[in-house]
Amino acid sequence: MEFLIISGMSGAGKSQAADILEDMDYYCVDNLPLALLGRFAELCLASRGRYERVALVTDVRERESIAGLLPALDGLWGMGLDYRIMFMEADVPTIVRRYKSSRRPHPMQEPGGSLEDAVRREVSALASVRERADYIINTTGLSSAMLQSRIRELLSRTEKRFSITVTAFGYKYGLPIDADLVFDVRFLPNPYYISELRPLSGLDDKVASFILERDEAREFMDRLASLLDFIIPLYAEEGRYTLHIAVGCTGGRHRSVAVANALAKRLAGRRENVTAAFRDIEKG
Repeated sequence: MEFLIISGMSGAGKSQAADILEDMDYYCVDNLPLALLGRFAELCLASRGRYERVALVTDVRERESIAGLLPALDGLWGMGLDYRIMFMEADVPTIVRRYKSSRRPHPMQEPGGSLEDAVRREVSALASVRERADYIINTTGLSSAMLQSRIRELLSRTEKRFSITVTAFGYKYGLPIDADLVFDVRFLPNPYYISELRPLSGLDDKVASFILERDEAREFMDRLASLLDFIIPLYAEEGRYTLHIAVGCTGGRHRSVAVANALAKRLAGRRENVTAAFRDIEKG
């Protein structure tokens, strides 16, 4: 699981960074109270892969909470969570200008105190967090498009895996709502009508051979693999590193299972993080 913590100066673009990461298929949480950080991490680790890419903006708005951030991060190491920190900053005049434009009070501004002094106090208070950061992004003079490009560039340097899930399903039970690509294999011969094959599934060798050893099945698998070889790098160039492929037949027990299983094995031979799921295998 990728666990990215977005921290940094108030007004430097943390929430905007979270929006960009959400478009990159991260599960994002904005302004998570520091007291909930450990519990949130535990839930993510216990989700059994449901949250593969997580980004959260830590809500550290006072000296006390900033001081508590590093111990909280050390607690994540204790859980065995390999997290990364993205630190957002901008120069003091830029932060001051942004706050004056928004007419919001700075979280560290004291009654009667100046905005500039508040920003400088925050810079000092966050110095230890900045030292721990894996990525530092200075948003001074950056447009939204430039910030997006910068974040994609930084993350692509450490991105090593493209995660693919191949799900077999039955059309009679509905399409997987989160699928990126859907392939209909109802054109292949149906083992359901062969009495000795009906009680088996697409994971059984007899059923898989019946379906996959036909010329049309071989050609389909070759063309599908070729298509995926072409489009997966294009997804990655757009900053996406997960792909959910759904393969459907009537009941989700025979044809789709055999094809999904074979496709997952084929992709796993060239890529990491390929998993197969058989949603309706016990229903069809």
